[in-house]
Amino acid sequence: MIEKDFWHNSKVAVIGGGAWGTALANLVSKNCLDVRFWVRNEDQARAINATRTNQQYLPEIPLSEKIHAFTQLDRVFEGGVNAVIWALPSSVCRAQAKIISQYINGEEIILHATKGIEHGTLKRVTEILREELPCPRIGVLSGPNLAHEVAKGEPAATVVASAFQEVIDAGQALFVTDRFRIYGETDVIGVEWAGALKNVLAIASGALDGLKYGWNTRALLLTRGLAEIVRFSVAMGGRESTFLGLAGMGDLLATCSSPLSRNYRVGLRLAQGEKVDAILTSMESVAEGVRTTESVWEFARARKIEMPITEGVYHLIKDGASVQEMLHQLMTRPNVE
Repeated sequence: MIEKDFWHNSKVAVIGGGAWGTALANLVSKNCLDVRFWVRNEDQARAINATRTNQQYLPEIPLSEKIHAFTQLDRVFEGGVNAVIWALPSSVCRAQAKIISQYINGEEIILHATKGIEHGTLKRVTEILREELPCPRIGVLSGPNLAHEVAKGEPAATVVASAFQEVIDAGQALFVTDRFRIYGETDVIGVEWAGALKNVLAIASGALDGLKYGWNTRALLLTRGLAEIVRFSVAMGGRESTFLGLAGMGDLLATCSSPLSRNYRVGLRLAQGEKVDAILTSMESVAEGVRTTESVWEFARARKIEMPITEGVYHLIKDGASVQEMLHQLMTRPNVE
């Protein structure tokens, strides 16, 4: 009861004003006293505070009166916060963490919800935050969580993973509702890699759907795709069992099956003949899978980790290969486990 009362009276900072950050801010507002919502654009902040909606990303979702949007970080962290919810693209995590580090006192709980890795280094977001922020208690929130569906209150669940039990407890206290369940996990490596790698398979899934293939083809992609991302994640230190749960197979099913997924839409448009640069330029939100594919395939190839579907997606986005060509290569390759 003491723990629950503490979080009900807590102040929480949500860093990142996209669709997922907005959905998380609304969720956490049900279980805390005050939500400081950091967004980049001053006009966006004013509009959120005036209209109680994020018109750019979730225009149909009313926002809690507890949410206050700011662009100034000193306003976000004024008087201190008890928890920081991190919802930024992986490409800006390190730079933004360097800036925010001056506002962190080390007592906060930090939970990130970024499904990507640092390009080139292959560092996970918990690693980046640990290096840049003076705060040891860090965790990751990941699962089959399409932002629009969570924001609408459709039943869903997610995983909070951390080496610290108090981080898991905080995640459960802050995010649980009668429509959103939270499961604790200690395999931070596996959960983070599951969230990053399923984006690669989502691009492949969208591409196959663009060719109008059916359920047999999707099942082939998901099962063989799961085998290769497990192979990679175990090589990186994750646990195979993690991929049987929400953060693994659960997230894979949702992201590879829905046009709400940005990465799925990238694959769909590639199959329709569009170029990847034009696709990314036209999107308001970041499709993490594109950069993840490049980093992961180059790393896997150098270390001889078998990832044929990732290789196919790499050639789609990097070399402009056709979906039909990559599918033919996958279907005619020798059987290798």
